[in-house]
Amino acid sequence: MESDSIAKLASSLDADFVELVKMLSELEGKIVVSGIGKSAYIARKIASTLSSTGSPAIFMHTADALHGDMGIIGKSDAILMISNSGNTPEFKVLIPLLKKEGNLIIAMTAKKDSYLTQHADHLIHANVDQEICPHNISPTVSATAQLVLGDVLAVSLARMKGVELHEMGKFHPGGMIGKSLYLKVGDLYLSNENPRVDLFSSVEEVICEISSKRLGATAVLEGDKLCGIITDGDIRRMLHNPENLSELKAKDVMSVNPKLTNENELLVNALQKMRSNNISQLLVMDGESYLGMIHLHDILKEGII
Repeated sequence: MESDSIAKLASSLDADFVELVKMLSELEGKIVVSGIGKSAYIARKIASTLSSTGSPAIFMHTADALHGDMGIIGKSDAILMISNSGNTPEFKVLIPLLKKEGNLIIAMTAKKDSYLTQHADHLIHANVDQEICPHNISPTVSATAQLVLGDVLAVSLARMKGVELHEMGKFHPGGMIGKSLYLKVGDLYLSNENPRVDLFSSVEEVICEISSKRLGATAVLEGDKLCGIITDGDIRRMLHNPENLSELKAKDVMSVNPKLTNENELLVNALQKMRSNNISQLLVMDGESYLGMIHLHDILKEGII
C-alpha cells in the first residue's frame, strides 16, 4: 500500500512544482523547514538533505516557532511547512506572521482545501489514499510520502543549481561519503614503492621487482618512456610455457596497453576503472611520465567500496 501510494505521487508534480524549483534555485536566503508531530521528524530530515545537496536549510519546530524560534527566519528565507492535514492550529497562528514579513510559503500537505494550502504560495501535494495504520489514523504512508517528496525537491534543486561533485565533498567531508568525494589517487600512491624494470630486463629481474615492491606488478620502461606492464598474472601464464625462460625479456612478457590514472583522479573513479577492467593496479601518470602505481588494496583500506 505504501509502495502504490508513492508511485502515484509522480502525477502530483506539475508545472507549479517546476516553477517552485526555479524560484528556490535563485533564493538568496535559506529554506526553513517546519513541522509538528511526525511531520517534524520528516521536516528535520528534509532540511538536512537540502543542506547536504547544496541548498542551505534549517529545521524549525512549528510549536517552538511561536515561542521564540521565529528569530531564525530571515526576510529572504522561504518556509516549507509540512502537515498532512494542513489544519494544524500552530500553523494558523504562524502563517499570518510569515505573510506579514513577506516570506515565501510552501505547503507540503495532502489536503488541497486545507488552511495551509489556501494561504501558501506553492503547494507540494503529498496526497495518499489512506494510512496503513489499522485505524487509518497514525501517520505512516503520509509520512513516507512527505519524505519522498522532500528528496525529490532536494535533488531537483541540486540539478537545477548544477551542484558539482567537488562541492558535494565540501558538504560531506567526513565518513565514507567524504572520502569518496575528496580523496584522490595522489593522496595514496606516494606511500607505495615505485616498481619499474627496463624493456630488456630478464625474467628473473622482473620477478624480483614484482616480489620486492609488493604491488603485484611492475611498469616496463625504455628510458623514461612507458612501454607496458607486467603483472603476477602475466608471470604465471608465462610459466605454463617453460621453454627458453632464460632468454625471455620484459618486452616478451609485458602487456602493452596498461590501464592508467593520474594524481587528480578521485579514488572512487579509480576503483571503478579497476573493477570494470578486472584488474588490481593502475599506473599513475603525469602526462607521458610514469610516477608510480596504486593498488586495489590501497583504496579498499580507506573503506571506499
